[in-house]
Amino acid sequence: MKNFFIKISLYTVFLLLITNCAISKKNDTISALKKDSYTEDKTIYTALKKSERKNFFKDSDPETRWVDSIYTKMTVQEKIGQLYMISAYSNKDSVHENKTKALIKEYNIGGVIFFQGGPGRQAKLTNQYQAEAKVPLFVAIDAEWGLSMRLDSTYFFPWNMTLGAIQDLSLIEKVGRQMGAESKRMGIHFNFSPVIDINTNPKNPIIGNRSFGEDKNNVANKAIALMKGVQGQGVFSTGKHFPGHGDTSTDSHHTLPLVNFSKERIDLVELHPYKRMFDEGLVSVMVGHLNIPSLEPKENHPSSASYNIVTNVLQKQLGFDGLIFTDGLGMKGASDFKGPGDLELAVLLAGNDILLFPIDVAAGFKKLERFYNEGILTEERLAHSVKKILHYKYKVGLNKYKPIVTENLSAELNPSENEALSYKLYENAITVLKNDKNILPIKDLSQKIAYVKLGEAVNSSFVATLKKYTEITEVSHTNIDSLNIELKKYKTVIVGLHKKNGVWEKQNVSETELFWLQEIAKNNKVILDVFAKPYSLLPVTNFDDIEGLVLSYQNSDISQIVSAEILFGAVEAKGKLPVSINNYFPVNYGLSTQKLNRLGFTTPENEDINPKILSKIDSVAKKAIDGKMTPGMQVLVARRGNVIFQQSYGHHTYDTIKKVTNSDLYDVASISKMISTLPNVMQLYDKKKVKLHTKLKRMLPFFSKTNKENIVFKDLLTHYAGLQAWIPFYKATLDSKNNPSEKYYRKVPNAQFSTKVADNLFIRNDYHDTIMKIIADSPLSLKKEYKYSDFTFIILKEYLERKTKQPLEVLSQKNFYSSLGMNNTLYNPLTKFDKNNIAPSEVDNYFRHQVIQGYVHDMAAAMEGGVAGHAGIFSNAMDVAKMMQLFLQKGNYGNKSYFSEQTFDIFNTSHYAAEGVQRGLGFDKRIGKDGSTCNCVSEFSFGHTGFTGDIAWVDPETEIVYVLLSNRTYPEVGPEGNKLSKERIREDIQKIIQEAIIK
Repeated sequence: MKNFFIKISLYTVFLLLITNCAISKKNDTISALKKDSYTEDKTIYTALKKSERKNFFKDSDPETRWVDSIYTKMTVQEKIGQLYMISAYSNKDSVHENKTKALIKEYNIGGVIFFQGGPGRQAKLTNQYQAEAKVPLFVAIDAEWGLSMRLDSTYFFPWNMTLGAIQDLSLIEKVGRQMGAESKRMGIHFNFSPVIDINTNPKNPIIGNRSFGEDKNNVANKAIALMKGVQGQGVFSTGKHFPGHGDTSTDSHHTLPLVNFSKERIDLVELHPYKRMFDEGLVSVMVGHLNIPSLEPKENHPSSASYNIVTNVLQKQLGFDGLIFTDGLGMKGASDFKGPGDLELAVLLAGNDILLFPIDVAAGFKKLERFYNEGILTEERLAHSVKKILHYKYKVGLNKYKPIVTENLSAELNPSENEALSYKLYENAITVLKNDKNILPIKDLSQKIAYVKLGEAVNSSFVATLKKYTEITEVSHTNIDSLNIELKKYKTVIVGLHKKNGVWEKQNVSETELFWLQEIAKNNKVILDVFAKPYSLLPVTNFDDIEGLVLSYQNSDISQIVSAEILFGAVEAKGKLPVSINNYFPVNYGLSTQKLNRLGFTTPENEDINPKILSKIDSVAKKAIDGKMTPGMQVLVARRGNVIFQQSYGHHTYDTIKKVTNSDLYDVASISKMISTLPNVMQLYDKKKVKLHTKLKRMLPFFSKTNKENIVFKDLLTHYAGLQAWIPFYKATLDSKNNPSEKYYRKVPNAQFSTKVADNLFIRNDYHDTIMKIIADSPLSLKKEYKYSDFTFIILKEYLERKTKQPLEVLSQKNFYSSLGMNNTLYNPLTKFDKNNIAPSEVDNYFRHQVIQGYVHDMAAAMEGGVAGHAGIFSNAMDVAKMMQLFLQKGNYGNKSYFSEQTFDIFNTSHYAAEGVQRGLGFDKRIGKDGSTCNCVSEFSFGHTGFTGDIAWVDPETEIVYVLLSNRTYPEVGPEGNKLSKERIREDIQKIIQEAIIK
């Protein structure tokens, strides 16, 4: 066994010799050894660890030779300079920059810690400061939640407290990996992270959200995972604030906090994550400024200046021989102890290696020189730290220093992977604490739901996402009694508590907010969603009246989106509480919730779609708008049940007054067939009310003794019945001047003329019968062939309404739209929506002689009062996508079955494929050269297009839903015809989507 481990140690040394990132390699070796032998013999494992650390300093090592070659040439002043890490800012003026350069050059400073600024400016300054250094500088930063903690224009990862709720450690490691990558790109060698303080004191003024929580094992697990990610990128992690700043009620920036616990308690709790992290290869530790009487008996003696704490406990007892940083020496917890120079000497003699951010470099440096000359600071002590510093400079590659490349810096610091990861993080962090009677997820989308906002911060992403699931009414009032009266109209009330999203924000809930919350909860069925730290719930003394309680941790856009998804079941709750909330909710508590198969929201990467390729949709949309093929459009792409792309382009009209938004409504034209008439017909088929070979005369006796009586249901839906494509019914109702004839129309409605066609235009109520008679009397094709016809769905509407004795608009609303949350989908949208939120479809100068906005474009549908089987639906891309997802899931959505899988498969089959007919029952399946698609989707795909410039298409093979809505008919279809179709805009966008799929 002993020989085996000697061989392993030699192998480890070999790895260290061939890499500039020795720690990462060492960790891999240790992990492997631990897996094989740690549980069997911990003593041997510990000995091996010590042996490995000694091998870092082997004389024959190129690293050691480099260190010795540098050290032997150093003057005493240069050696002392290596101990200093001074502050630097990239948001200050040239005076600060010149002063920093002068310090680096004059005192041979060993490192800089950057604070506030911007990435481009910091990169340039780093290069300038490195150019002034005789020995390349260590560059460090406090980036606990990424560079955004200090730098603008960089990505804001969730706080540790949020990460503490996540159970999947691989996600935490990914965060570390991204943070490490961005630090490396910025030429940073140390990230002073993770915070491994165990926050057992809810009143801690400085740690709080910076901690992973109050459970020592959870803190250790998360810290190790984050560290592995960071160090795996060749950047060193620094655990802080040793031996533990979590259970304090004061801030060491302003005073010396008291940690009044026994040695045993500190060893059992505060030191636990350090022990485990040392086993996993933590490179460096930051020692806090704390008053710990049980470890340092001298009164008001900071831990950073305690030999017993830094040397005896950290280095000897715990066996740590990595780099040791002081916390900032300008903090009151240290600077009130001793002045410049004396303080530096005290912390060095205590056992620290690097003097972080001292108040007065010149004064301190001068004193350290004197102490060296007097023998107080010995050469041996100096060599110990300076050589260790040089060793780690070698390990991080500073023996072959290269300046930072500033080209493409911003883009490389903000990869799209960051946002993709954040979605995953919040999906795993957000925690459900109460779920009385399974109020979550909200299943019944037909109920009336109100939203009430509490808190001072923004809530727009939360509300917008809630409204994508169902109709949500925002209710507010200055008086709580009046508010509760208004809320009586609603079955469920969602209360969003939104606090400012800053780690330093207190996020306290005011007395007024508490009172309002209690009063709302007493009188209503309430779901409370808290976008703030867990401790914000501490003042709530009674949760009994709150049926649903969700903790979303942070008030970011992504947390708001994901939290709304959890409320409606697109995502299941997985998070566990990282701290306890009084006696109500213990640490590690969290309820799981049911996942419903409703559309959710995420980034393209999370569904294996390349966002760069997908972004090419922008240029195709621009081409269409610039080419006056359409004034504007909405495009939505979903994959595997998640919307990954939703953009609106252009304006309602070419005058560019009203921009298109995602919530605007479009006339979807023939897509109405697929998302209104067809699903209702499928339900009847599912209930065996009609069969494939049921004849039309049986469905509608009206057609008996006509040339259409023997048309079967299957032929009708496949457009294989020989029906005429279309008849311009409106022409027969115009006078000699092509105006609506008074025989058929009135400007003011009455009992006989109440069917509204457009503004101030009402048709005779009985003209519907005329249309049906014209269809019944129309000729059929002489031979059986495919011919697309609107008559199919006009006839099917008649059948549905007679069979169910309900109007089609009522059927669609009751059977589908209400429960699907398609609250923006309807006939005659002006009954509910403002005209400004509806894109106009035409300037009609041949029939209605007005701008057609909020009225159906199709003339026959208009003559039917806006409700027809073949046209009339207004919707937006989000709502259409819900119905398409229902089809993709073969009749199931929100865990509700609308029709059977077998029924869907029958309707999605090309029954006359042998005859060359690429149509299902109601679905278009034409994917060939002359079809409706890019000819790059699978044979199983299906969908429909619309005359106004729309397409809704699903490919089950790739699980993609694609919706494009436009008003290409506005202001008119010119002599060049359908330019949008001729230029194959819809198909080109579909091709981009297919190309973006990561194979």
